[in-house]
Amino acid sequence: MTESIKGVERFDSPGKGRGLRVTKPFKVGELLFSCPAYSYVLTVKERGCFCECCFTRKEGLAKCGKCKKAFYCNVKCQKADWAMHKLECSAMTAFGENWCPSEMSRLVARILAKKKTQKERCVSEKILLIGDVQSHVEDVDNEKREMTEVDVAGLHRFYSKHLEIPDHKDLLTLFSQVACNGFTIEDDELSHIGTAIYPDVALINHSCLPSVIVTYDGTSADIRAVKDMKPGDEVLISYIDLLYPTDDRNNRLRESYYFTCECQECKSRSMDKAKLKVRKQSDPFEPEVINNMVRYARKTIREFRAHKNIKTPSELLEMCEQSLDHMGAVFDDSNIYMLHMMYQAMGICLYMEDPEGAISYGEKIIKPYSKLYPPYSLNVSSMYLKLGRLYMGLEKHSAGISTLKKAMAIMEVAHGKNHLYLTELRKEIKKK
Repeated sequence: MTESIKGVERFDSPGKGRGLRVTKPFKVGELLFSCPAYSYVLTVKERGCFCECCFTRKEGLAKCGKCKKAFYCNVKCQKADWAMHKLECSAMTAFGENWCPSEMSRLVARILAKKKTQKERCVSEKILLIGDVQSHVEDVDNEKREMTEVDVAGLHRFYSKHLEIPDHKDLLTLFSQVACNGFTIEDDELSHIGTAIYPDVALINHSCLPSVIVTYDGTSADIRAVKDMKPGDEVLISYIDLLYPTDDRNNRLRESYYFTCECQECKSRSMDKAKLKVRKQSDPFEPEVINNMVRYARKTIREFRAHKNIKTPSELLEMCEQSLDHMGAVFDDSNIYMLHMMYQAMGICLYMEDPEGAISYGEKIIKPYSKLYPPYSLNVSSMYLKLGRLYMGLEKHSAGISTLKKAMAIMEVAHGKNHLYLTELRKEIKKK
């Protein structure tokens, strides 16, 4: 399909394998191409809010008459989705509350079903076009291996009646390939909607200085320039959250994608000092004091993740507050580890329906975010959206409109001026 995209071509990227580059100029905000999903799945938590077929967000969706758990815009969407939904429809009814395959198992089931119904090349050739993923199956740590085995077991348990399931080795390879090449579909506030495979987007290599951004229009992925590009420039996206310093980013890349980034930012580490900013004082902190606090911060982040589904919201908020007090003795409020825990605390306040608490954290986050993230970052626009909507909810209309307009300025580049999210946002602003 890449061959039919005007202005973009495949090439061998030095040291990276296959990649994409542009053959004509592109300006900031210009669409390079759109890519339909090869296969996709709506996350279970969003059922009833989004159409299972087209991912349209609206009220009054119609239920599947049989399982009563899948929702659609209309009969057209329901019929279009039946080939995939039938994998789950009767199973959800039969298993009831015990129906609990992981999202990864659900996506792999759909890939296997599509492979069977369409006369195409081998699924691994069709959907997974970058990297030698198979060689990494043996490289995963025990925890990841155990999680994959649970996913495999779930596939057998919930889908064996409707699918021809490959042997264990091939299945492990497929799960690894999908884990490396899958994309999380997110809404305007970066809430998780679903997971998908995009063949052409999977060809794009990583850089911590990306030239394009991936956003979603329903189930399709849109690739837009976030910097001016000239013929021959490589199309580059970020696979990871770019807030963190060089060592953290590369640890994440090695853990999830099995490579180390060698972009200019990773070589120069030009942003690391700002990202790891410490408090100013007459007698500067010893390097060991700073290093110890960095180790504490990383340990706290790991512990918070481990406890996220175990502790109560109040207990989690207390964890955030305690870590912020401790780190604040050394770190500046704009230090990324402080920002990380503030962001978690803001999310907990939103969950606990405490808008004032959420705003107090959001206001501390937004200015450093706008400096530490690249231009046109969705992390920044989503923070402006959250804050703006919180202000509006508290009748602080002037602050709300001003903040929402800042979100809009980023989204017009990242999503395109005619995206549904922008249409809805303009309506929000006009209401007040």
